Amino acid sequence: MSQEFTPPADTKSVPSHVLKYKDAEQGDPDAYNVSYKSLREWIENSLDWYKPELRSVLFPIFVHAHLDLVSKNLPEQAKYFMETYKDDHVELHTPDLNRLATITDPQHVRENELAQMYRNNKYNLRMSSVPFELFLNYLQDNKFMLLLRIVNQYLNIQVVHGKLLKSAGGLEMDDVIGITGHDSQQIEAFNHQSIQLGQPQMDPSFKEEIEQALKERDSARKDENGENITNGDPVPSLLETFKRVKQESMTDGPAFGDIPVPPYRGTDIQAEIDSLKDLGKRITLGSTSLPSICCYTFHNTHDSLNCVTATKDASLLAGGFSESYIKIWSLKGEKLRSLRNTLNPAHVNDYADLNRQKERHGSDYKRLVGHSGPVYGLSFSHDNKYLISCSEDKTARLWSTQTFTNLVCYKGHNYPIWDVDFGPFGFYFATASHDRTARLWSCDQIHPLRIFAGHLSDVDTVKFHPNSKYLVTGSSDRTARLWDVQRGTCVRVFTGHTGAIKTVAVSPNGRLMASAGEDKSIMLWDLGSGRQLKKMTGHTGFIYSLDFSADSNVLVSGGSDGTVRVWDVNKDTHTISSSLVAGAERTDSKRIRVDESARNDERNGKSKDKKDSSKDKSKEDEKRRKGVAESSDHLGVFPTKNTPIYDVQFTNRNLCLVSGAFSSPSIDS
Repeated sequence: MSQEFTPPADTKSVPSHVLKYKDAEQGDPDAYNVSYKSLREWIENSLDWYKPELRSVLFPIFVHAHLDLVSKNLPEQAKYFMETYKDDHVELHTPDLNRLATITDPQHVRENELAQMYRNNKYNLRMSSVPFELFLNYLQDNKFMLLLRIVNQYLNIQVVHGKLLKSAGGLEMDDVIGITGHDSQQIEAFNHQSIQLGQPQMDPSFKEEIEQALKERDSARKDENGENITNGDPVPSLLETFKRVKQESMTDGPAFGDIPVPPYRGTDIQAEIDSLKDLGKRITLGSTSLPSICCYTFHNTHDSLNCVTATKDASLLAGGFSESYIKIWSLKGEKLRSLRNTLNPAHVNDYADLNRQKERHGSDYKRLVGHSGPVYGLSFSHDNKYLISCSEDKTARLWSTQTFTNLVCYKGHNYPIWDVDFGPFGFYFATASHDRTARLWSCDQIHPLRIFAGHLSDVDTVKFHPNSKYLVTGSSDRTARLWDVQRGTCVRVFTGHTGAIKTVAVSPNGRLMASAGEDKSIMLWDLGSGRQLKKMTGHTGFIYSLDFSADSNVLVSGGSDGTVRVWDVNKDTHTISSSLVAGAERTDSKRIRVDESARNDERNGKSKDKKDSSKDKSKEDEKRRKGVAESSDHLGVFPTKNTPIYDVQFTNRNLCLVSGAFSSPSIDS
């Protein structure tokens, strides 16, 4: 069709899309908006299998539609188009978007270097044959001639036959994508937003009360035992330990009041003292001292157990079942006794009174009934008084672990909820759902406080940052994201996985994040820079759970292959794991130094270890033949008989608790 196209006198006989195309060619901007909006909606509603590849065409079409509008001297419409759709591309293309937004005049298009680069070079893309055919058919069936012209003129789509590409919605790092010579993957610019990863500043009066209580304890201990001395050195007082720990952890932390929490209580002071005692009894873990692992195996679950979690102090264990109920067990070997319904708070003055208000005869487990669909996620509050659960029935429920009853039902999601996580200070919790959103809730409100939207597929897992200011999500779109709880916005995007992310973990020091899932590999990320530090391989099945040790030195993983694996967090990453790196240049230089030192060590040790290396090589080849090769930071593997591991977690003293449901070996095997 040419610009001189003139419709016949009887315009009713001409299809509306042909007239729309003619109008657009004459300068009507609506066609750009309507056609781009339709394409965008079609891609968002397409199958998850095809969506990542289809989505990669949106950015180049967006750029050229904007430049077309400017070239036609329609600055207002160009501005509206830019403002309406630029948020779709902000993670990957922030620098380009900022420069394109300044192009408001036809003269700018001719003079601007970036605009001319997009106009004079084809944008390279790779797509599998099925998504490509669907995309082309959609444009042709709807007669979106403007978009077809842009695709033909400015895009170079390389069709790959066979399997679907393992991409992350245009978020993959691949030289084939974009314009040759131009850095089209600008995710680092997006990941440069400043974040605070330290612990939040304490309430001054709360801190004062803790210090006073610790001072009293120290003096009482001194009176009893005299001067505490171990191996000739005086044992540091609880007060000194408290001051040191808080000083270290609060560097670069949010200000007091940044995350509103309820006022502190007397029990919070005791909890702080208990955590300091745990610190003194904590076992230091590393490459020479692997963690002790306690495994809880569920029998006769008949594939109905979906999730398991334990309290931090290893006192309670909860399981969520497909039959829509939850079971809670005591790990202390005692019966569970709930408080009576006739409890009168006026008669309770101390712990003994409270004990008298409990059932006389307890039971081996408590069954919590309330959900109307399978239970997929569970999380205990930091003080073990509450349990939050989520289900296929689109609700989350809050349960009391003292009365073992349902307290609140939270509704807001439109589809099943896959995961839930209690905040580190209680009060807040987060959910992850099939509706492609994560949501933030507070226990005292039945509606969500924040909705985190941005993932292209199911949000499968959610985890709070230790300072409660951020939230990490993992999705079936193969990306993980870090969200600012206060602003409700995404501040980091982590790409690199080739399968759905089923589990994420944040280190207790708040600096590192690990993610894993269907691609059977674990990726370690630096939250400060948003960069991948390393990839850990060894699992031969999907990975279901990850957790860092209390000192952030060791990572433990469990999955469908029925093994628990231990990894050295610091190996090959110790010089670049700091989140206080000023910029990318410093990070790069440090990485280079690490690589060089590794190469030097290799050269120095080659002559000595030739025999050993040949043995190792043969072992490695054997492992490769069997399955996945273990990466060098793999410290140990603990196989079960036939129990896929659903959950791994560390206590405050660095004891590792793992749990899973025994799977009967099939007759064929």
